[in-house]
Formats: sequence, C-alpha cells, structure tokens
Amino acid sequence: MFFLGFIIRVFTHKRTIKFIYVPLLLLAITVWSCNNWIRKSAVTKCYNTTQQIPENKVGLLLGTTKWAKGGANLFFQYRINAAVELFKSGKIKHILVSGDNHTLEYNEAEDMQKALIENGIPDSCITLDYAGFRTLDSVVRCEKVFGQKKFTIISQPFHNERALFIAKGFDLDCVAFNAKDVPSNYSLKTRVREYFARVKCVLDIYILKTQPKFLGEKVSITA
Repeated sequence: MFFLGFIIRVFTHKRTIKFIYVPLLLLAITVWSCNNWIRKSAVTKCYNTTQQIPENKVGLLLGTTKWAKGGANLFFQYRINAAVELFKSGKIKHILVSGDNHTLEYNEAEDMQKALIENGIPDSCITLDYAGFRTLDSVVRCEKVFGQKKFTIISQPFHNERALFIAKGFDLDCVAFNAKDVPSNYSLKTRVREYFARVKCVLDIYILKTQPKFLGEKVSITA
C-alpha cells in the first residue's frame, strides 16, 4: 500500500505534470498539426479516377516490398494496379519506378518492373530509380536526376498526401493518383508510423532542408 500511495503522489505532483504531461501534450499537438497540414495541402491534388486526373508524361510509382506478412503485399499489388490503369487510360506515357535497393537481395524497383511487364506495360515505357530510399528521395530525384518538374505520383492516399507535400516544398508541379487502400487491420503499424513520418516530413522541408541521399548522373526519359 505504501508503494501504491507513493506512485499516486508522484504522478499527481505538480512537477510531474509539468515534466511529463505537458511535453506529451505538446507532442500530440505537433503530430496532429503536421498531419492536418499535410492532409489539407493535398486535397485538390489527389485523384481517385482516371477520368478526372490531368495528363502527365511521367508517372512516379513509389516503391514498396513485394512480400509482407508471409504473403503478397497488398500495398505493392494495389500500386501496380493503379499504375497499369493510369498508363492504359493514356493519362501517363512512362512509368518511373522508384524504390529501395540497399542490398543485392532486396530490389523494390525490379520487382515492380516485373509486375508491370506481366500486366502489359512495355519495358521501353519503364525506367528504374534504384535510389528511392525514402519518399523525399524518390520525389526530388524525379526532378534532379530524371528531369521531371511535372509528374503524377502513384501510391496509396496517405502516402500520396505526404509525397505531394514534399513536391510542393521543392516547387514541383505534381498531382497524385490514389491506389486502392488496404484494410485498416492489415496496415495498423504503417498507419501509426505515418503520423510520425509526417512530422519528420515537415522538419525535412522547412527546418532541416533535407536533400536526397544520392543524386548522380542525369537520366533522360523519353515518352
């Protein structure tokens, strides 16, 4: 009983409130503000149908792993479906696949390339970016390395919103095509991580002025 009473006194002490609860409240406000800012900034730039979305020469397909939870990754499959739909509707002429290739065994870009070809996209209409280690790298490299200041981003809605925020921060003229979202219970970990990724995104753009990890020689895309 003595120990329980001590714990109660500690957590109701004014100093405890000041040094624990106040920072937690500030953190919650920061996370909410960044998420709300990013969501609102993308409202008019995200499209769900090919009928409404404007045409662009290049679609930037954001990479993800092919496998998850011991089976096919729905994020991967739905992004492939969206890119194929966009291409076959004539709203993009070329697909830049940007993914992580940090080891010889892990290659998001090539896995997506194979899936696109299996779905009828000509190999000549696909370019691979192996240095898309994070969303910021993929978006900025699309301009800095591949010469595109105006393009269509392809991913799930929550991811598209953050990518568009990055594009705006680098003065790029982008829209986004929303791939089918996955069930909430399938992606809980991803959803929680996204809240904090958005805080990091705001810091990257407006405080840290973060640049891609790698740039390299320019690559021409013809369509």
